[in-house]
Amino acid sequence: MMPHSGSGNTTGAWTDVLSGVIPPLISPLDAAGAIDAEAIVTLVDHLLKGGCSGLFVVGGCGMGPWLTTAQRGTTISGMVNAAAGRAPVLAGVMLPSTGPAREAALQAEAEGADALVVGSPYYYGVEADDQRRHVEAMLEAVSIPVLLYNIPQCTNNSLLPETVAALAREPRVLGIKDSSGNLPNFQQLVAIKRDRPDFRVLQGDERVMAAAMLMGGDGLIPGAGNVAPRYFVELVRAAARGDVQECRRQQEQILDLWKLFAYGRGLSALYAACAVLGIGSGRSVEPWAAPDPAQLRAIEEIVRRHAGLAEVTARNN
Repeated sequence: MMPHSGSGNTTGAWTDVLSGVIPPLISPLDAAGAIDAEAIVTLVDHLLKGGCSGLFVVGGCGMGPWLTTAQRGTTISGMVNAAAGRAPVLAGVMLPSTGPAREAALQAEAEGADALVVGSPYYYGVEADDQRRHVEAMLEAVSIPVLLYNIPQCTNNSLLPETVAALAREPRVLGIKDSSGNLPNFQQLVAIKRDRPDFRVLQGDERVMAAAMLMGGDGLIPGAGNVAPRYFVELVRAAARGDVQECRRQQEQILDLWKLFAYGRGLSALYAACAVLGIGSGRSVEPWAAPDPAQLRAIEEIVRRHAGLAEVTARNN
């Protein structure tokens, strides 16, 4: 049974899910810019066959803040249907203020999401009390639990460890994804588990994932996992058994895969890389344009190195 607000006490189930790999899925578009329902099914199957334990949708890689309300609803329901109970779906509500985020939270719950992912408000400056009220408003609006999300490079407002520790007193706050890349900050988040052992701390920056796991992190939420989820699954397993050499080997492969983000604007390279695998059209959400032909060739070469030429060819035929 997947963890859900209606299934009783599921703390143990969430602890297991959040001790694995929960990739932030792209929101695949067709050539006309509409949500691609067929590509959603292909993507979800690709990730679950790769060993992922959960699915984070309409977040950063899903470009949730740039999707229309209708697109967010279509994406969430499509992901829930494609998952078909095999893994929980966590829906981002990364909108700039509490009112729009509350509406997105209600929509996500109605479309079948199992949990929300909530970050700091942004555009205007906020303080810790504002951030706490924002998260508490999401918890009051819905019955499903919440995973916190620290990504200050996008929100310009960090969720500081002391703020996270205060929010962690609420059992429905399951843990946090930290994409800051700040390892001292990550270590302080891991320390919260001394008082709340089931609080999960997950790393979202591919560049420091091995280090984060060996520091006591619980799981990974990698955007590059859309392309090659097995690297991240194997890294989590290696860290669990204390195999530092294997962690280092997986991290080296992840860093080479991560080079794809150098080509194109923002996340457009990731959407193009998924298209090489036969997932979506390669188009990203407006206003970002697709990578140019030279960039696309570089992206395809990286995907071929990491996904395997046979797999790429099979998916494109």
